[in-house]
Amino acid sequence: MIQQAFEMLGLTPKETQLYQTLLKLGPSSIRDIAEHSGINRGTAYESLKQLQTKGIVSYFPKGKRRLFTAENPDILLNLAEEKRNRLNKTIENLKNTIIPNLHQQQPDYHQTHVRYYEGDDGIEWVLRDILNVVSQQDHKEYCVFSSKPIRPFLYRPFPNYTKQRVKLGINVKVIALGEGGEEAQLSERKWIKTEGSVDASYIAIYPPKCAIISLASNNFPSAVVLESKDIAKAQQIIFDTLWKML
Repeated sequence: MIQQAFEMLGLTPKETQLYQTLLKLGPSSIRDIAEHSGINRGTAYESLKQLQTKGIVSYFPKGKRRLFTAENPDILLNLAEEKRNRLNKTIENLKNTIIPNLHQQQPDYHQTHVRYYEGDDGIEWVLRDILNVVSQQDHKEYCVFSSKPIRPFLYRPFPNYTKQRVKLGINVKVIALGEGGEEAQLSERKWIKTEGSVDASYIAIYPPKCAIISLASNNFPSAVVLESKDIAKAQQIIFDTLWKML
């Protein structure tokens, strides 16, 4: 745990070892530091210089020798707070300036990005992507075509999906293929009656994306996510038109 904390502050394992050695020894020469830390003098000296630039170690002359000393451990908290402040500023710059500028540099080819996912982990990623994308939109709603055979496998990797959706204030409209389906909060459902059984399928429309989930042999789930404003818009028109007719 200690090493992980030091690594978060940008210290290497050798620098961490040297700092802890200095805390125990007090003001010490490079020879004593190297001996007690088990790090050769050349490496120890270079690492101590790095620690000095980070403000964690200082030195003072004593005769012809140079003695190094460790700063009070409280300095570590100051370093962490400074790093957090810099990170917060970086995040704000990324959000407000850097990322918008980078988006403007991309040529608008209207190309479709296609991603494939398999297994329960893949389906969970798609479900979380739906929540993430829709929760950031002004009109928090998405639409779904869903058949009964897919339902036992859809939320298996993410059993509290509906609770998370409701918590985020996200509405969903569902056109069910065949019978079945449970009522839920912030959910509207209509049905398309079918003759005979229907295949397992689930299509989510959450512009600018569409997700298609199906079952392969042995009920192995797989998904395709299409990221395209044009495709999502076309699917949305189809859904809205059919919704009004039901």
